[in-house]
Amino acid sequence: MSRRGDNIRKRTDGRWEGRYQTLSANGEKKYHSVYGKSYSEVKEKLSNKMYMLKNPALCRMSESAANAKISCDGIRFCTVVEEWLNKVEETRKYSTYIKYKNIYQCHIRSLFSDDYLTQITNDSIQDKIAVLNISDSTRHSVLAVIRQTLRYVEDRYGYSITIISDKSIRKKPCFVEIMNRTEQARLMQFLHRDMNISKAGIFLCLSTGLRLGEVCALKWTDIDAEQKLLHVNRTVQRIESKDGFKKTILLESSPKSIFSNREIPMPDNLLPLLMAFKRAGQKYVLCMDKPMEPRTYQNHFKKYLKIINAPNYNFHTLRHTFATNCVDSGMDIKSLSEILGHSDVQITLNRYVHPSMDTKRKYMNALSADYGQLCGHAE
Repeated sequence: MSRRGDNIRKRTDGRWEGRYQTLSANGEKKYHSVYGKSYSEVKEKLSNKMYMLKNPALCRMSESAANAKISCDGIRFCTVVEEWLNKVEETRKYSTYIKYKNIYQCHIRSLFSDDYLTQITNDSIQDKIAVLNISDSTRHSVLAVIRQTLRYVEDRYGYSITIISDKSIRKKPCFVEIMNRTEQARLMQFLHRDMNISKAGIFLCLSTGLRLGEVCALKWTDIDAEQKLLHVNRTVQRIESKDGFKKTILLESSPKSIFSNREIPMPDNLLPLLMAFKRAGQKYVLCMDKPMEPRTYQNHFKKYLKIINAPNYNFHTLRHTFATNCVDSGMDIKSLSEILGHSDVQITLNRYVHPSMDTKRKYMNALSADYGQLCGHAE
């Protein structure tokens, strides 16, 4: 089934397909498809196709370049990355543009500053990225920017792209922290003692799996008291300022992905707890008339952890702990995936589902009991 208005669907073979329409010289409609491994990849390809169709002069230039096999010897790779970034700034969310821009400025520009487009090969990219002392996640982002740039070069100039493999990704196991039952009990007792709206927000995240930016941008209008639903439709983050008057700004925007726009059923005890802190004229849940600064709220959480003598966990630990508690209580993965706002249940399984030691022990004891019954039968 396609997404409304974007002509993108997931095929039965696991690939994503995007459809677009052109008109032949005699006015006949023709339909074409682009394919990719993800929704975002296909959306990017469709965007490039539509851009070329709306600018026929550029399309003819691209075709001419492909047919004449013009030389790209004089074009530096960094030049086309910056050109692609300008297009991203015009067509994508500002926060997405800033992310890609920072990846380019921090990692790609210094590595490829002397390289021409014709020198870019899979081996050269792998060799350069291998020397970077960065996390696997950042390594994925660097490769993503390079891939999207090369696809842009193919669509824009007709220059055949280099196939970039993932062999530079280390794929080392990612250790994810969760709070154990004792730490959760101490935190819960502390939060409910002299509770205020700051403590209530922490309890909300532990009860719903909200991300830091999502809870900081939460408005009272996002809470449906009648249906007991929490609507997640925005996030907030501090990013580089566009106008230059300030170094950074607090940007309120749509969530991480379209799947992050979601409805979360609220537990019966959570709604009255939150509503007790609602004040007349108050727009945001954690603040009066503006989003909460994420760094400030994370500092609140760190302070609470110090008071209860718990490890210095990251705020995202609350989300991991929520997911683990849901699995331990028997929630099915599909429901959990939708509550967390994931595009695929595999993301939930691979990144967020971490059975606790108590759960593992319960299953081991159950297995031991089965063995005991078998021994009894054997007698």
